Amino acid sequence: MRRQSRARKKPQRRGYATFNDFQAETRMKLLQARMLALSLPEATEEPHVAHTSFRVRGKIFATVPPDGVVMHIFVGDDQRAPLIAAHPDVFSALHWGAKAVGIKVLLAQANADTVNRLLTKRWMRKAPKRLATTLTHAQQ
Repeated sequence: MRRQSRARKKPQRRGYATFNDFQAETRMKLLQARMLALSLPEATEEPHVAHTSFRVRGKIFATVPPDGVVMHIFVGDDQRAPLIAAHPDVFSALHWGAKAVGIKVLLAQANADTVNRLLTKRWMRKAPKRLATTLTHAQQ
């Protein structure tokens, strides 16, 4: 005779979202971050040392280490410090030697809109001016 397992019943929902539900909806996954980066005009994904890099016409605007937990976005000092101060659980400084060159984004805690804005800004700085203007005109 087979024994029937008694699964615990989940508490019934009352039709409204909780704060935890909202957080789960806004969390990034590597696949989402990859799709955002590759949705930019002429963006490509290529290997870079042990990392995956996202490039526009050969110029890197973001990388992802092999573990896929964080994304490195190469932003300037003007963006890095406020992001880290406001959300230290999501952003941290990305160093190349002694120099800070960008931010590490903890994808599981990141908001998709924020990551998209950061990727787009960095893409625009790396893309040739004519190509960058095509995105600017498309957004208007």
